[in-house]
Amino acid sequence: MQTFRDLAALRECIGTWKRDGLRVGFVPTMGNLHAGHYALVELAQQHCDAVVASIFVNPTQFGPNEDYARYPRTEQRDADGLAQAGAAALFLPSVDVMYPFGAIGCVQMHVPGITDILCGAHRPGHFNGVATVVARLFNMVQPDCAVFGRKDYQQLQVIRYMAGELSFPVEIIPAPTLREPSGLAMSSRNQYLSDPERESATAIYRTLQQMRAACIAGVPVAQIERDAETALQALGFTVDYAEIRSAALAPASRAADNKRVALIAAFLGRTRLIDNLEFEIP
Repeated sequence: MQTFRDLAALRECIGTWKRDGLRVGFVPTMGNLHAGHYALVELAQQHCDAVVASIFVNPTQFGPNEDYARYPRTEQRDADGLAQAGAAALFLPSVDVMYPFGAIGCVQMHVPGITDILCGAHRPGHFNGVATVVARLFNMVQPDCAVFGRKDYQQLQVIRYMAGELSFPVEIIPAPTLREPSGLAMSSRNQYLSDPERESATAIYRTLQQMRAACIAGVPVAQIERDAETALQALGFTVDYAEIRSAALAPASRAADNKRVALIAAFLGRTRLIDNLEFEIP
């Protein structure tokens, strides 16, 4: 695996691959990686000839009460794991490379509507930062395809919208959520959970399954959402939302088809966990 911190050197490498007729895949990350991230690289390999992974802790997607400086940096461990997973190149841009005019005065992206609900309502500006950095990375790497996990369902929809609306020539490939044997979705944030909290956190996936079953059974969505929130609160969660939406994240009442997604975001102690479950109703 080749490692690049300089954009010109990365582009020269990718340019050589493309002149040789290779299809280039891309997996952007913020580091502090786990098996779910490495699975993204492995999926990208199924769709392309060479995979570029990036590690960049993006300051523009952190809110004022979210500690950018304390986000775990585990660069060498992450690089070793990416190499073992089969990445051909690792891009490690600095803030100056990513935002040459500064993170405050940079040109920013905004995807309307879809960024103002769910996590966007609880983390204002977060998805503007996500869209901004992904657009820049797409321009820098110029991949043929890019892989994003379904666990961050809203993020996936934001990136799909942005890539389609701006005509990025990038195929967006969604990857399944990897789960621990308990059903807990793999996440870098799981490391912050104590052993008792990790056991309690498994209730999120069980609640999503219950929401799916109730929706398929015809229970009104509003009741399903109230019951889910009440159940999680009884187990010690502070719930940001527990909702059922259309696949495109419109309210379920405005869904154009029978595809649905149940979504939960909740704090357990100081750790914010998100998960979702896609399904179809009869």
